[in-house]
Amino acid sequence: MAHTHYVAYPAVLEDSENDTGTYTVTFPDVPGAISEGVGIPDALAKGAEALELMLYDEKNLPVASHLSDVQADNPEAIVSYIMVDLIAAAKKVKMPFVRKNTTIPVDLAEQAEEAGINFSATLTEALKEKLRV
Repeated sequence: MAHTHYVAYPAVLEDSENDTGTYTVTFPDVPGAISEGVGIPDALAKGAEALELMLYDEKNLPVASHLSDVQADNPEAIVSYIMVDLIAAAKKVKMPFVRKNTTIPVDLAEQAEEAGINFSATLTEALKEKLRV
């Protein structure tokens, strides 16, 4: 079974300041997640992208409001949950890499090579642990 981490947040789709059929998508619980789409399906898809990009690497996710509370605060807007898989989102994000040369004892290098250890992955894991990220 694939590893997933689904989250859902209420989205507000509003078209009062746009051309007819163009919706601005905001998330009251995730202030930086803002998008826009032409038509409701496009707005929902682009809203999901914005939500993924804001949350895919967050350790402490915001608590989602109740849909009815968000609808009460936005009576003229379309309010809908948007659900995303944060693990799938993280896999889509392209991280830039740099090459770093390092020096280690020869016997340690030989043992690691015999064990099939990936040096780049090991260094990355160790740095993340050391930096607590």
